[in-house]
Amino acid sequence: MASVGARLSSARVRAFIGREEELGRFGAALAGDPQAPFVFYLVGPGGIGKSALLRRLTDDARAAGRPLIELDGRFVSRDPADFERAARSFPAVPGTVLVVDSFEHCQWLESWLWQHFLPRAADDTLVVLAGRLAPQPQWTADPAWAGLLHVTELEPFSEEQARSLLATAQIRPELRDRVLRFAAGNPLALSLAAAAGSAGCGREEIWAPSADTLRTLLAGLIGEVPTAAHRRALEVAAQAHSTSEELLAAVLPEQDAHLLFSWLRDLPFMESTHRGLHPHDAARETLAADLRWRAPNAFVTMRQRLADEYLRLLREAPEERVWTVTDELFYLFREGRTLARLRTWSREDEVHDRPLHPDDMDAVLRMAEKTEGAASAELVRYWAQRQPQAFSVYRLVSTGRAVAFTARLALPAPPDPEDLATDPVVAAAWEYTEATVPVRPGDHIGVSRFSIYPERYQVPSRVIDLSSSRAQAESARARGRAFGFAVFRDAEAWGERVRGTLNDTGARPRVGEHTYGLFGVDWRQESVETWLHRFISATETPVRAGPSPVSRSAFDQAVREALVHWRDAGAFAACALMRARIAADFRDPAEELRTLLREAVDALGHDPRGVRAREALTAGYFSGAPTQEAAARRLGLPYGTYRRHLRQGLDLLCEALWQQELHGPR
Repeated sequence: MASVGARLSSARVRAFIGREEELGRFGAALAGDPQAPFVFYLVGPGGIGKSALLRRLTDDARAAGRPLIELDGRFVSRDPADFERAARSFPAVPGTVLVVDSFEHCQWLESWLWQHFLPRAADDTLVVLAGRLAPQPQWTADPAWAGLLHVTELEPFSEEQARSLLATAQIRPELRDRVLRFAAGNPLALSLAAAAGSAGCGREEIWAPSADTLRTLLAGLIGEVPTAAHRRALEVAAQAHSTSEELLAAVLPEQDAHLLFSWLRDLPFMESTHRGLHPHDAARETLAADLRWRAPNAFVTMRQRLADEYLRLLREAPEERVWTVTDELFYLFREGRTLARLRTWSREDEVHDRPLHPDDMDAVLRMAEKTEGAASAELVRYWAQRQPQAFSVYRLVSTGRAVAFTARLALPAPPDPEDLATDPVVAAAWEYTEATVPVRPGDHIGVSRFSIYPERYQVPSRVIDLSSSRAQAESARARGRAFGFAVFRDAEAWGERVRGTLNDTGARPRVGEHTYGLFGVDWRQESVETWLHRFISATETPVRAGPSPVSRSAFDQAVREALVHWRDAGAFAACALMRARIAADFRDPAEELRTLLREAVDALGHDPRGVRAREALTAGYFSGAPTQEAAARRLGLPYGTYRRHLRQGLDLLCEALWQQELHGPR
């Protein structure tokens, strides 16, 4: 009969996915390869699978008959002598494998390890360190350690590996894409999703993480958050496409943006780009999902602050900055139904756009003829000669190959007769303006005339995403723009996609063999900011409902504790009720929770049955009475009677607050 340890090891081997290179390199070291490293250093953000890989390597070492010393950095003291006592056999017993998980918690030992402890290792020993922080540069750059130290930065699972894990866990095929999107290849997120199983999808048949899953993910991915201000900074980073110090200062004006940005930048799951910081995908999804569930009002408030800042930037930002603003604005509302119909957030075949160059013309004309025919290609040539600045050419980031182009025309009033005679689509746009609200001389209309992407023709794509963002930014900054028009060949399909955002003019101009739909908006009737607000308001507002982060008994105990400490601000700020969902939406949690408690007690008096209960709670906790006996004397009641009213008051108060915890304020 196999031992429990052997059965656990066997189960881990069967369930383990990926990391073949790391396993192979460590296996060679166990086998005594003289070229193998002495120290294996595993680096990565929380949840990336460091501990899982460490357990697998430990199992392999045990199977190879190696003596093992296993330490957890979270429980290592700051005294090197304690570490040496815990690993005392390492310098003495040949073949020993020293394994240290969560090394970031004892990172202060690093210089001591390299300089004093590891050089004393016995023959044929190995070391495996795993942590969120990379080793200090002087060790990776030290020629003496070059052949002995191997640093591996763990990457998320590939899509194939992630799908294999979900298939093994028997997650239903139709749910896997949703889980993959949430987890973004993060092994911890995938494992927890697999553990939740298909039953986690609920009645809507859409997988969504449970509250327990979210809390576990947050603990593993995020760690401890020092203050409420740091939590707000995380909430910004969770929603914003990228977070700069300037953005933090704009949406959190009462906080020290420099301090918060520095803290965010040092988080192991945060990546830096030239535009700011952004979390790893799994951390972002976890933060956003937790905030939606725990504090929907705070979620909406933060999103609105960010949206207001982006709308301001549309008008006021420098020219080189503004082209990304609408992308960032729409990213906030990417879960909304309207945006889901119009935009794609996939980064497969990512593209970037550049102004039209004369050398691009042959490729542009070939793309136009391939998708829309020779007549349309001739119109592309016509407009490229008249307005070359209106054209953008899109290239794959990966190869630089030109794959698409767009043209956004600016046409002043009165219209040019040659334009009207040459292009039926432009003629239809001007005809529509004359039939509705004519454009005054000196004003102009904008027409997103061409959107040609042969490999994804006129379906939502990154090309259409970027082009529409540019068009909306141009409309926001333009002076004298009367109408904006968009042109689509599949008028019926696009009529449904743009419903509620653009008006169908009813015009169906024909070019060559194809008929096109013309959709527009009158910018004189509605500002771009108002239009964007309306556009994004279709996003569903999260509703707070469901289980609380704490049990009912723990919640009731937290209410009693908060009442006891109500008059002591310091003690109150540390009480357990501050961590309940009921306080999550507060900007000043301690003060607003104190106010909420007082108001909830006062509200008991609105019911004749609760008048005595309200008086007992007020005398016992808010009046400053040193004891319950003193509170009873203050009310002129026998002590037993007072205690009965107090118990009733606590029961009524806890029930009222529990309903707010579950469903929010009424």
